[in-house]
Amino acid sequence: MTRSRFHQILVVLITLGIALHAHAQTSHRRALFLGNSITKHGPKADIDWTGNWGMAASEGTKDYVSLVTKALTETSGSAPETLVKNIADFERAAAGYDFPGKLKEVIDFQADLIILAIGENVPGLQTAEDKAQFQASVTKLLATLKGDRHPVIQVRSCFWANPAKDEALQAACTAVGGIFVDISALGKDDKNYARSERPFKHAGVANHPGDQGMAAIAESIVKALPK
Repeated sequence: MTRSRFHQILVVLITLGIALHAHAQTSHRRALFLGNSITKHGPKADIDWTGNWGMAASEGTKDYVSLVTKALTETSGSAPETLVKNIADFERAAAGYDFPGKLKEVIDFQADLIILAIGENVPGLQTAEDKAQFQASVTKLLATLKGDRHPVIQVRSCFWANPAKDEALQAACTAVGGIFVDISALGKDDKNYARSERPFKHAGVANHPGDQGMAAIAESIVKALPK
């Protein structure tokens, strides 16, 4: 074999390797969804919620988690393994959160796609110190999940837009090399709320995204994924 021919074959193999690596990174075999009730909420009789999926989609297949998973499946040709976890307790008490103790299953999952959708339950960030503390806690959360790996990380802004919270989320996302998904405009359109689609006995449930809102959230997340 001539040196020129060997070089040509080497270039082809390297190119193929890069392509396979890129496919592995974009096929997302393990997808992690971390959020609050918009991501997943179990049945709760006192608020008249009977589902076990993202509140307040009309059925499990219509919440944003299911819609994003469906899009990932269509893109790669196979369904990713998913882990969906409600971490509203982190939102309400982020400082000093016990990551190893409370998120062992999540950390061990070793996701190659991490989607963080929080903020709505975070107490109002009244001072610059509050904002900095929340940002630091989210950064630590993402860094813990990332470890020494290189997963794709997406952080979604609040559905109920809040500049202070969204700025802290974006800064934390940037700190770990993630992709920030701004959905702040969605909450301005009443058609994206469940109350616009059907009646609810509980105003809090009604104030969640309905099927249209969930679809819009999913579309924003999928569009932001690396191509």
